[in-house]
Amino acid sequence: MNHTQSSAEMNPDSVSTMPGTDTTRGHGTILLVEDETLLREVTCEILESAGYRVIKTSNAAEALSAFGEYKAIVRLLLTDVVLPGQNGRDLANDLRAVCPKLRILFMSGYPENVVTRNGIQEDGMFYLTKPFSLQSITLKVTQVLEQTPTAQASI
Repeated sequence: MNHTQSSAEMNPDSVSTMPGTDTTRGHGTILLVEDETLLREVTCEILESAGYRVIKTSNAAEALSAFGEYKAIVRLLLTDVVLPGQNGRDLANDLRAVCPKLRILFMSGYPENVVTRNGIQEDGMFYLTKPFSLQSITLKVTQVLEQTPTAQASI
């Protein structure tokens, strides 16, 4: 994948995967929404190296456009809670209206209890605190994708 490509460009080249034959690796497509360029690129590289395909976007409008094109293959929305324009919670609600089984993983620099108290988290929506390690994000993504749709969000 060409990492100099604009995140707003939604074409097949924006969906990428790392080659590998290890069957224990992650699988599936993740829609990543992160407005900070460096964090978006690093997160994308971590997830790709774990075996996931990643569609990376920098805001809710781009994410909605990408989801419209790739909704048949997107298994997880990984979004920052605070985004320019529409916030991550509203984006998640919009996408869930179209695809109720979509898994949601919020990430934020705010502590989880603050986010939970403000109504960001509910059943089927999970949370990851920034900064995160390579191991913590890959473990959390795997856990979220393996949960049953009615599982509690407190993993």
